[in-house]
Amino acid sequence: MEILIRRITHDDRETWFQMRKGIWPEAPEHYLRFDMDGILASERDAVFLAFAGGNPIGMIETRLRDYGEGCVTSPVGYLEAWFVIPEFRGMGVAEKLAVTAEDWAREKGCAEMASDTWLDNEPSIRAHFKAGYHEVERLVHFVKKL
Repeated sequence: MEILIRRITHDDRETWFQMRKGIWPEAPEHYLRFDMDGILASERDAVFLAFAGGNPIGMIETRLRDYGEGCVTSPVGYLEAWFVIPEFRGMGVAEKLAVTAEDWAREKGCAEMASDTWLDNEPSIRAHFKAGYHEVERLVHFVKKL
């Protein structure tokens, strides 16, 4: 299977939105759409789509951040969102998307790439390890009603 990856355009907004819904299905539509225009216009953000047979099968959102946990350089490339349609998982799509994001970050002057995921998101954790990432820190959030 040949996988082609390219940077998104405004014409890809609906495909991108649907993939965001795949990551965060419980999120309200307005929340998933609110920052899309800003990301498209930003020099510090990039979104790439993966295609097989002309059909979109995955995407990755990446950003330049000033800091990433476990990183010693700045700016840092950061994987903000990563999605592959379920029937294409395990076929190398996620790794190709990650490499594309890493190449973009390297072109922007980054020497490190960082990312995060939820503690219970085992598929994402496995994908990160498979793409060469290693765990540097865990964080637990707390709340107390007043």
